[in-house]
Amino acid sequence: MSLFLGIDSGTQSTKAVVLDTRTGRVLAEARATYGLIPGLPSGHMEQHPEEWISALETVVEKVLGKVDRSKVRGIGVSGQQHGFVPLDAHGKVIRPAKLWCDTSTTKECALITQRLGGPKAALKETGSLILPGFTAPKILWLKRNEPDCYRRLRHVLLPHDYLNFHLTGEYSMEYGDASGTGLMDVRRRIWSAKAIRAVDKNLAAFLPKLTSSEEGAGRLRPELARRWKLGPDVLVSAGGGDNMMGAIGTGNIRPGVVSASFGTSGTIYAYSKKPVVDPQGEIAAFCSSTNAWLPLLCTMNVTSTTEKIRTLFGFDHAAMDRAVASVPAGADGLTLLPYLLGERTPNIPNGSGLFIGLTGSTTDAAHIARATLEGVTFGLNYGLRRLIKLGLVPKEIRLTGGGARSPVWRQLAADIFGVPVVAMKEDEGAALGAALQAAALEARLAGVKNALEQLVEKAVAIDESTRCLPDRKRHALYKKLQDRHDALSRSLREAFEIHRA
Repeated sequence: MSLFLGIDSGTQSTKAVVLDTRTGRVLAEARATYGLIPGLPSGHMEQHPEEWISALETVVEKVLGKVDRSKVRGIGVSGQQHGFVPLDAHGKVIRPAKLWCDTSTTKECALITQRLGGPKAALKETGSLILPGFTAPKILWLKRNEPDCYRRLRHVLLPHDYLNFHLTGEYSMEYGDASGTGLMDVRRRIWSAKAIRAVDKNLAAFLPKLTSSEEGAGRLRPELARRWKLGPDVLVSAGGGDNMMGAIGTGNIRPGVVSASFGTSGTIYAYSKKPVVDPQGEIAAFCSSTNAWLPLLCTMNVTSTTEKIRTLFGFDHAAMDRAVASVPAGADGLTLLPYLLGERTPNIPNGSGLFIGLTGSTTDAAHIARATLEGVTFGLNYGLRRLIKLGLVPKEIRLTGGGARSPVWRQLAADIFGVPVVAMKEDEGAALGAALQAAALEARLAGVKNALEQLVEKAVAIDESTRCLPDRKRHALYKKLQDRHDALSRSLREAFEIHRA
């Protein structure tokens, strides 16, 4: 028996799983929660990286207490993408991390884009537009707004890289997560000198070496190995962003598989053997953490929005499902533009939430709950439609994340997307993917070919009892409502800007 830990450090919590590669089963799971720093100005979303470390150590201790520690061979880490962890020359955190959902950097996005020669030039240079969620504008924000902190900067890491640094003492960054910084040429998998200079001519010295996702980040520090009562040779894999690890954890490592994460944010992504660069810049041309590519759409408002509505009305999750199911498709004309955190796809960083269609018969909790689930799913479908225009042909979408546990939401998603959806037996896809990557690293070092493919085949399974097929009549209705939703979004973008001014 060989055991591997998978750790997923997200926006709201850190999860850990222990995978037994002999059986392909997850033997233990644990979770530790935390929150955003309260009281910050609108658009600023930050966390203390020390809280991620504390949560990591909590969940590791919990899962190790349920298994034979002597069998643990490796650890893999998944983390929320795009966050900026600024470190000084001694590896100490300079200030809190600005997160993927931070939209305070719109001015910096415009400056970097201008310095690159405009949006088309940015797409040509990096494969992506420079968006507020990305890391590059956060670095420039620090330089422009907190120059004393910036003068201390010597190392730039992403959240999962920072956890790898804690585990190994080594600075590293792999292609998948790095492709979401806005500083990398995703086609050639190298740092973009032009993008780096657009932030700061000295920034290159602060970026770690880019490495293949198949390389390890190092070995577990002896101090941690002794504290956790593990062997002296535990491997730490390269890890990756949560979407890249989620791709592995849902078996999305070959053409034809499409995954969707219904978490705090929402993502839909697919495997590609070559870069997929959207000329409109709405689909992220990311690299995968399997040395391929992962064209991806991301929306910032999924369970972050539905949970607010659920809490507002005092529903538990079952009551929320019953309320949604009690209202017909389309919520009798009530529509939500769910941009509570601004939005990334479409790019509306100054957006806000807006209900349209409130009448005397649609102001009850059930209608608002239904319109909320439909609104966030329309947001995802906006991006899915764009992926389809770029050549993706989804025949099935594999769901992961907290929202995937809701049978009502699964059916609603199938009806809106127009394709079957199905959840996974292990719904912590990113943590499972991280464990699988760590197991594949050990197998490759032992000379095993196609190690990841073999491990995924054994450990990743669809839960057929959750499969939902689209209803033809509801899908036809939702196609019309999607067009209405998109038109409302376009028509109100100027109003969003005025609202935030």
